[in-house]
Amino acid sequence: MNLNAYKNVQSIAKKVLDRLYGHMDERSTEESIVQKSIDILSEYGISETWYHNVPAFVLLGSRSCLSISGRDYSPSNEKVGKINLVTVDLSPSLEGIWGDCARSYFIENGQCTVNPQLVEFQEGQTAEAELHLKMKEFVTPKTKFSELFEFGNIKIKEFGFENLDFLGNLGHSIEIQTSARRFIDKKCRESLGSVQLFTFEPHIKKIGGMWGFKHENIYYFTKSGQVREL
Repeated sequence: MNLNAYKNVQSIAKKVLDRLYGHMDERSTEESIVQKSIDILSEYGISETWYHNVPAFVLLGSRSCLSISGRDYSPSNEKVGKINLVTVDLSPSLEGIWGDCARSYFIENGQCTVNPQLVEFQEGQTAEAELHLKMKEFVTPKTKFSELFEFGNIKIKEFGFENLDFLGNLGHSIEIQTSARRFIDKKCRESLGSVQLFTFEPHIKKIGGMWGFKHENIYYFTKSGQVREL
């Protein structure tokens, strides 16, 4: 595996997501955010995606809780407005090398902010950060996909949230073909160390809440068995 090639594509995805903060306001829609994502990706030389021809999977408002396959996704033209939550999931591909990264954006007073004041936004932001932290403390190369699935869902419930994913999984391996992906679900008994890269991407909602939060990174194990973010 050419780790640097994967780091390059993933770093581009992160740069695009960072730049979106300056291109999102109350007039934005899923359609406009998708197009802006495509435009910025093209600036970095990326015009392909590995995920069902959906380079940017954008959801906002009540649709932030929607969990569907990219095969069924179509962006809406509903405006962000004064208060909203937007999730953006990028799946760039460059010469067969995948990136996969998602973030949640908080809209308050019609502006995108990294320090939200709405309590439910703060709770979702904190829960996602804690889930990724707890995952890194838990996993080793010998940890099975199914064991991480069980652990992650226990933590989601402990934090007062629910898993929104339509398949119930929490991530997948990074492959050459989509059909070859191994998923962080209850069925996969293979070890995380048997794959070169894997994502962790809890899609969660506060129990009784109205917003669906996402935060996704790609991870790998060093030669000494330490998990690292790509």
